[in-house]
Amino acid sequence: MGVLNVTPDSFSDGGRFLDPADAIAHGLALVADGADVIDVGGESSRPGAEPVNPAEEQARVVPVIRALSSHVRVSVDTRHAEVAEAAIEAGATLVNDITASLHEVAAAHRVGWIAMHMQGDPRTMQDDPHYDAVVAEVRDHLVERAERARDAGVEEIWIDPGIGFGKDLGHNLDLLAHIVALVATGWPVVVGASRKWFLGRLLAESDGAAETVPTDDRLEGSLATATWAMAQGVRMVRVHDVRPTVHAAKVVAA
Repeated sequence: MGVLNVTPDSFSDGGRFLDPADAIAHGLALVADGADVIDVGGESSRPGAEPVNPAEEQARVVPVIRALSSHVRVSVDTRHAEVAEAAIEAGATLVNDITASLHEVAAAHRVGWIAMHMQGDPRTMQDDPHYDAVVAEVRDHLVERAERARDAGVEEIWIDPGIGFGKDLGHNLDLLAHIVALVATGWPVVVGASRKWFLGRLLAESDGAAETVPTDDRLEGSLATATWAMAQGVRMVRVHDVRPTVHAAKVVAA
């Protein structure tokens, strides 16, 4: 799954693809690099991000989805039902839902749905995340949401532990180390760790550096986590750097 943010403030590529023509061109480049799905988002969910009016979010994503959907499968990364519905009308066939609450939209329109785990909301989720047993709590929450969606009639359901969404460094590493616990539920698992803050911290430690490695210099960490996840049975990885991740996927498959 290739990431395509049409936002001014996403943590990695915010502002780069606000113009629809630029976004479409980048989406097609990701397809050429080997992406199976392009995930289009019009509202940043980085830590501390402010909400976006759903009408503005819809205006950002719909032209891009409409243009790309004839070339590749498109998902919409949103937490708003009205945006999801407009995206589906434009050609999206997968709803990437950070709130794990839009299953009824997916059921009504007979599209796929990704339930992601998030503690809190983007504005506050990193203030003080706490779990007694992060792997079990995330797993149980996602299974409950997946079963609810199945009972509502959703036929294609994915679960995503929400790396970096209301989790500290230790929580992220615990979830990755024990990702097989999610795989064992039988629901197909998505992992999105690409370029995230905790990788910048780990890469800095490996270099003996005090400063967190910048967002655009986290490829090694992104590839390491994607490869680990795939080797553990994760079925889809959400990434910014599609071409090298596709190469890694082919090695894992071999």
